[in-house]
Amino acid sequence: MARRSVILVSLLAAFAFVSVKVVCAPAKPAAAEYAQHFGALSKLSVAVAEGMPADQYGFRPHPESMSFGALMSHIAMTNFQFCAGLKDTDPPATAAPAETDKEAVVKFLSSSFDYCSAIIPNLSEEQLSQYHNSPDGRLLGREVLLAMYVHVAHHRGQAEIYLRDKGIRPPGYMI
Repeated sequence: MARRSVILVSLLAAFAFVSVKVVCAPAKPAAAEYAQHFGALSKLSVAVAEGMPADQYGFRPHPESMSFGALMSHIAMTNFQFCAGLKDTDPPATAAPAETDKEAVVKFLSSSFDYCSAIIPNLSEEQLSQYHNSPDGRLLGREVLLAMYVHVAHHRGQAEIYLRDKGIRPPGYMI
Protein backbone atom coordinates (compact mmCIF):
# COMPACT_ATOMS: atom_id res chain seq x y z
CA MET A 1 0.00 0.00 0.00
CA ALA A 2 2.84 2.37 0.83
CA ARG A 3 4.45 1.56 -2.49
CA ARG A 4 1.24 2.55 -4.35
CA SER A 5 1.12 5.80 -2.42
CA VAL A 6 4.70 6.58 -3.36
CA ILE A 7 3.99 5.87 -7.04
CA LEU A 8 0.82 7.96 -6.97
CA VAL A 9 2.56 10.89 -5.26
CA SER A 10 5.45 10.62 -7.74
CA LEU A 11 3.09 10.72 -10.71
CA LEU A 12 1.17 13.67 -9.29
CA ALA A 13 4.44 15.51 -8.65
CA ALA A 14 5.57 14.80 -12.22
CA PHE A 15 2.31 16.16 -13.63
CA ALA A 16 2.61 19.23 -11.45
CA PHE A 17 5.92 20.09 -13.09
CA VAL A 18 4.83 19.35 -16.64
CA SER A 19 3.66 22.42 -18.46
CA VAL A 20 0.65 21.84 -20.64
CA LYS A 21 0.00 24.51 -23.19
CA VAL A 22 -3.61 24.82 -24.30
CA VAL A 23 -4.07 26.53 -27.61
CA CYS A 24 -7.40 28.19 -28.13
CA ALA A 25 -8.56 29.46 -31.48
CA PRO A 26 -9.08 33.19 -31.44
CA ALA A 27 -12.71 34.17 -31.21
CA LYS A 28 -14.16 34.77 -34.66
CA PRO A 29 -16.67 37.47 -35.39
CA ALA A 30 -20.23 36.16 -35.18
CA ALA A 31 -20.76 36.02 -38.94
CA ALA A 32 -17.28 34.80 -39.94
CA GLU A 33 -18.48 31.40 -41.16
CA TYR A 34 -21.22 33.01 -43.22
CA ALA A 35 -18.75 35.44 -44.76
CA GLN A 36 -16.27 32.68 -45.57
CA HIS A 37 -18.84 30.68 -47.52
CA PHE A 38 -20.34 33.77 -49.11
CA GLY A 39 -17.07 34.37 -50.96
CA ALA A 40 -17.30 30.97 -52.66
CA LEU A 41 -21.01 31.48 -53.38
CA SER A 42 -20.19 34.79 -55.03
CA LYS A 43 -17.29 33.51 -57.14
CA LEU A 44 -19.21 30.52 -58.45
CA SER A 45 -22.32 32.55 -59.25
CA VAL A 46 -20.35 35.17 -61.18
CA ALA A 47 -18.43 32.40 -62.99
CA VAL A 48 -21.75 30.87 -64.09
CA ALA A 49 -22.93 34.29 -65.34
CA GLU A 50 -19.68 34.75 -67.25
CA GLY A 51 -19.99 31.26 -68.76
CA MET A 52 -22.99 32.08 -70.95
CA PRO A 53 -22.11 33.77 -74.27
CA ALA A 54 -23.47 37.31 -74.62
CA ASP A 55 -25.69 36.37 -77.54
CA GLN A 56 -27.44 33.77 -75.35
CA TYR A 57 -28.45 36.03 -72.45
CA GLY A 58 -32.00 36.11 -73.85
CA PHE A 59 -32.20 32.28 -73.91
CA ARG A 60 -35.17 30.66 -72.14
CA PRO A 61 -35.35 26.86 -71.89
CA HIS A 62 -39.15 27.16 -71.71
CA PRO A 63 -41.52 30.01 -72.64
CA GLU A 64 -42.53 30.43 -68.98
CA SER A 65 -38.92 30.53 -67.74
CA MET A 66 -36.93 33.67 -67.10
CA SER A 67 -34.24 34.38 -69.66
CA PHE A 68 -30.69 33.66 -68.54
CA GLY A 69 -30.00 37.39 -68.13
CA ALA A 70 -33.23 37.94 -66.18
CA LEU A 71 -32.35 35.01 -63.92
CA MET A 72 -28.91 36.49 -63.12
CA SER A 73 -30.49 39.91 -62.50
CA HIS A 74 -33.09 38.30 -60.24
CA ILE A 75 -30.30 36.80 -58.10
CA ALA A 76 -28.65 40.23 -57.89
CA MET A 77 -31.83 42.10 -57.01
CA THR A 78 -32.73 39.72 -54.19
CA ASN A 79 -29.14 39.80 -52.88
CA PHE A 80 -29.55 43.56 -52.47
CA GLN A 81 -32.90 43.05 -50.73
CA PHE A 82 -31.67 40.34 -48.35
CA CYS A 83 -28.57 42.28 -47.32
CA ALA A 84 -30.32 45.63 -46.98
CA GLY A 85 -32.81 43.87 -44.72
CA LEU A 86 -29.96 42.72 -42.50
CA LYS A 87 -29.02 46.40 -42.07
CA ASP A 88 -32.68 47.37 -41.59
CA THR A 89 -32.43 49.75 -44.54
CA ASP A 90 -33.89 49.94 -48.02
CA PRO A 91 -31.92 48.28 -50.81
CA PRO A 92 -29.86 50.56 -53.04
CA ALA A 93 -31.96 52.27 -55.71
CA THR A 94 -30.44 50.28 -58.54
CA ALA A 95 -32.42 49.31 -61.61
CA ALA A 96 -31.78 45.95 -63.21
CA PRO A 97 -29.97 46.23 -66.54
CA ALA A 98 -31.36 45.01 -69.83
CA GLU A 99 -31.50 41.23 -69.56
CA THR A 100 -29.63 40.73 -72.84
CA ASP A 101 -26.68 42.98 -71.90
CA LYS A 102 -24.20 40.41 -70.55
CA GLU A 103 -21.59 42.93 -69.44
CA ALA A 104 -24.12 44.99 -67.50
CA VAL A 105 -25.80 41.92 -65.96
CA VAL A 106 -22.48 40.44 -64.79
CA LYS A 107 -21.52 43.83 -63.32
CA PHE A 108 -24.94 44.08 -61.58
CA LEU A 109 -24.56 40.56 -60.15
CA SER A 110 -20.99 41.25 -59.00
CA SER A 111 -22.01 44.53 -57.37
CA SER A 112 -24.76 42.74 -55.42
CA PHE A 113 -22.22 40.31 -54.03
CA ASP A 114 -19.83 43.18 -53.24
CA TYR A 115 -22.65 44.99 -51.41
CA CYS A 116 -23.39 41.90 -49.31
CA SER A 117 -19.69 41.20 -48.74
CA ALA A 118 -19.40 44.56 -47.00
CA ILE A 119 -22.32 43.73 -44.70
CA ILE A 120 -22.12 40.05 -43.79
CA PRO A 121 -18.70 39.93 -42.07
CA ASN A 122 -19.69 42.84 -39.84
CA LEU A 123 -22.93 41.37 -38.52
CA SER A 124 -22.96 41.10 -34.74
CA GLU A 125 -24.39 38.25 -32.71
CA GLU A 126 -27.22 40.60 -31.81
CA GLN A 127 -28.02 41.30 -35.48
CA LEU A 128 -27.94 37.59 -36.28
CA SER A 129 -30.42 36.96 -33.46
CA GLN A 130 -32.85 39.78 -34.34
CA TYR A 131 -35.70 39.77 -36.85
CA HIS A 132 -35.22 41.61 -40.14
CA ASN A 133 -37.25 42.19 -43.27
CA SER A 134 -36.36 40.02 -46.23
CA PRO A 135 -37.89 38.94 -49.53
CA ASP A 136 -39.08 35.86 -47.59
CA GLY A 137 -40.75 37.88 -44.80
CA ARG A 138 -39.48 38.72 -41.31
CA LEU A 139 -36.72 36.33 -40.34
CA LEU A 140 -33.93 36.11 -37.80
CA GLY A 141 -30.62 37.35 -39.20
CA ARG A 142 -29.26 33.79 -39.41
CA GLU A 143 -32.37 32.72 -41.28
CA VAL A 144 -32.03 35.65 -43.68
CA LEU A 145 -28.51 34.49 -44.52
CA LEU A 146 -29.64 30.91 -44.97
CA ALA A 147 -32.58 31.98 -47.14
CA MET A 148 -30.26 34.09 -49.29
CA TYR A 149 -27.76 31.25 -49.74
CA VAL A 150 -30.55 28.83 -50.66
CA HIS A 151 -32.03 31.38 -53.09
CA VAL A 152 -28.71 31.96 -54.82
CA ALA A 153 -27.88 28.24 -55.00
CA HIS A 154 -31.35 27.41 -56.33
CA HIS A 155 -31.24 29.92 -59.16
CA ARG A 156 -27.57 29.35 -59.90
CA GLY A 157 -28.43 25.66 -60.30
CA GLN A 158 -31.12 26.66 -62.78
CA ALA A 159 -28.59 28.80 -64.64
CA GLU A 160 -26.20 25.85 -64.84
CA ILE A 161 -28.95 23.86 -66.60
CA TYR A 162 -29.35 26.76 -69.05
CA LEU A 163 -25.62 26.48 -69.77
CA ARG A 164 -25.87 22.71 -70.28
CA ASP A 165 -28.85 23.21 -72.61
CA LYS A 166 -26.48 25.27 -74.74
CA GLY A 167 -23.73 22.63 -74.62
CA ILE A 168 -21.63 24.64 -72.16
CA ARG A 169 -20.02 22.93 -69.21
CA PRO A 170 -20.69 24.95 -66.03
CA PRO A 171 -17.75 25.99 -63.83
CA GLY A 172 -16.66 23.49 -61.21
CA TYR A 173 -18.08 23.68 -57.71
CA MET A 174 -16.17 25.89 -55.26
CA ILE A 175 -16.21 26.01 -51.48
